[in-house]
Amino acid sequence: MDKLGTLGIFIQVAEVGSFVAAGHRLGISGSAVGKAIGRLEDELGVRLFNRSTRSMALTEEGSFFLETCRRIQSEYDEAQSRLSRSQAVPRGQLRVSLPLAGMLLMPTLSAFMTLYPEINLDLDFTDRLVDVIEEGFDAVIRTGEVRDTRLMSRKLGTFKHKIVASPDYLQAHGHPKVPEDLLRHRCLHHRFANSGKLEPWPLIRAEGEMKLDLPVTTVASTLEPLIYLAERSFGITCLPPFAVASEIAEGKLISLLTDYLVDTGTFRVLWPTNRYLSPKVRVFVDYMATHLFTE
Repeated sequence: MDKLGTLGIFIQVAEVGSFVAAGHRLGISGSAVGKAIGRLEDELGVRLFNRSTRSMALTEEGSFFLETCRRIQSEYDEAQSRLSRSQAVPRGQLRVSLPLAGMLLMPTLSAFMTLYPEINLDLDFTDRLVDVIEEGFDAVIRTGEVRDTRLMSRKLGTFKHKIVASPDYLQAHGHPKVPEDLLRHRCLHHRFANSGKLEPWPLIRAEGEMKLDLPVTTVASTLEPLIYLAERSFGITCLPPFAVASEIAEGKLISLLTDYLVDTGTFRVLWPTNRYLSPKVRVFVDYMATHLFTE
């Protein structure tokens, strides 16, 4: 088991490129990580990393050894999972990456935490394209299609955006009846953090997609400020349904132009390809697929 632990330390260092960062992940000191790698290199008789004061990178031998270590770790995890599947209680740390809008999924995530108290969630909220395997995530929730062949995926649900405004705003400025009416309203927009582009409002007519040059009153790179401003009558905004479900149910926001919107988003959960899922990943995938769009 000591050798298996050392291989795990090596994998972490290779993924993050730093003894200190690997130590943070593993809960040990950077010095302890460095000594473990030194002992491993002495035992193998090769240098695994080229080190400098500013960076470290795998040697050719280190790259070869990394692939071997990942295969060993994967086979061990699969064997452990298969042997313990029937009796194991899902437990341990579960590293999950979510988009920034994933903050609005917290009711579902907190319900999962209540149901599985022995699973400790490590949640990373970012809109950047993370490398699930290299960065050590157990699962990732994202929208869009899957292009990484190293990953398995499961569709969580398809959603249609909501155009919403507060009752007070609509009383003061009128209800838009057709998409062109939006041209006379204060429009609150979401900007993608990665590209800097405004998220288009997915408007359609019977003949197809519509593209309107909507007024840009306010722009935000996350969804929460847009909800806040819409509730307080600063304008009309277009958001995914899970972001505004409770506000619509409570009458704080009113859904508009529903007949002119098209399905635009698909949530998926992704995880590294393994023949046998660990219990903690399996229950997380199953729970999110069952409950994300029903709670």
